[in-house]
Amino acid sequence: QVHLVESGGGLVQPGGSLRLSCAVSGSPSSINAMGWYRQAPGRQRELVALITSNGSPNYADSVKGRFTISRDIAKNTVYLQMNSLKPEDTAVYYCNTDLRPQRLCFPSYFDSWGQGTQVTVSS
Repeated sequence: QVHLVESGGGLVQPGGSLRLSCAVSGSPSSINAMGWYRQAPGRQRELVALITSNGSPNYADSVKGRFTISRDIAKNTVYLQMNSLKPEDTAVYYCNTDLRPQRLCFPSYFDSWGQGTQVTVSS
């Protein structure tokens, strides 16, 4: 059973930065791909970034150039550095993990999620 704990969210002004962390247990993170998602009120959960087992990142167009995903395999942790934040980035952010990076593209595939971390971008 995978256990996911997200942290690092908060209230930030437009243009500001936050760094999110996701600690993973119960999963062989060294061989799994990992992804960050977000869900805004009234909207479906969407994938914003993923990183493969060999460290290759991919980003949604809406965050490309502003967000950076990284991982620390020794700590079983994935990070999301978010810069130049915009009000439309406001959402609850979640992470998940799977052996196949393609599965990360479909949030409905996953039954288990962490509690998420709230990011609010507002002046």
